[in-house]
Amino acid sequence: MSGNEYVKYMTEQFTAYIDTPPEEKKLRKSQHKTEPPVCSSRWLGVLPFAFKLFLKKN
Repeated sequence: MSGNEYVKYMTEQFTAYIDTPPEEKKLRKSQHKTEPPVCSSRWLGVLPFAFKLFLKKN
C-alpha cells in the first residue's frame, strides 16, 4: 500500500466517523465496553499474540 493510498483510506475513515451521529458513537462505545476481553490477552498481555504471530511467520 503506497503512501497516497494510505492517506486516502485514512481520510475516508475519518470522514465516515465524523458523519456518524453522536448517538451511534455512544452506542458503539457502550457495546465495546460490555464485550469481555479475550482471556489470553487479558491474562498475559501481548505475549500470546506475539507467539501466535511468530508461529504463523515460520
